[in-house]
Order: sequence, then structure tokens, then C-alpha cells
Amino acid sequence: MPIAALPLIITALSGSIYGLLLAHNIEAFWLMKIHTGNFGIINLQPYYSAIMGILTLIVAITGVGLWLDGRRRTTPAVS
Repeated sequence: MPIAALPLIITALSGSIYGLLLAHNIEAFWLMKIHTGNFGIINLQPYYSAIMGILTLIVAITGVGLWLDGRRRTTPAVS
């Protein structure tokens, strides 16, 4: 489910880039706002943790489903 993965990727990238910039003494607080769900006119901060948790479960469940489906297709039939 690529749409569910997009917010997770944005959160991971914004947190990683913020950490790298902070290590070089560059303050980019706007990245921390994105990381916590404040997208300017759309502020999801009160709900962002729950949204990220639900999306993580969706991506994990669909990934396991795809993995199991792939294993079923590649397992040779026993005669």
C-alpha cells in the first residue's frame, strides 16, 4: 500500500535530515514541524502518532500478506 508508506517515509526522512543538520549546528526547526505532523495549514500534530501507528500496522500487515502469498506461489506442490 504505497499511499500508507508515504507519510512513514516523510517522517523518517525529515527526522533523519533534521538530525544530520543539527549535528552540523544547522537549525532547521521547520523539518521538526514536518516530522511531528504540522504541514502548515494542515496541522495533524494531535493525531499524528496515532496515524503513524495505524499506517505502520497497515504496511506491516500488507507486507506480511505479500510475503506469504509469494511463498505459496513458489512452494512446489508435493505429489
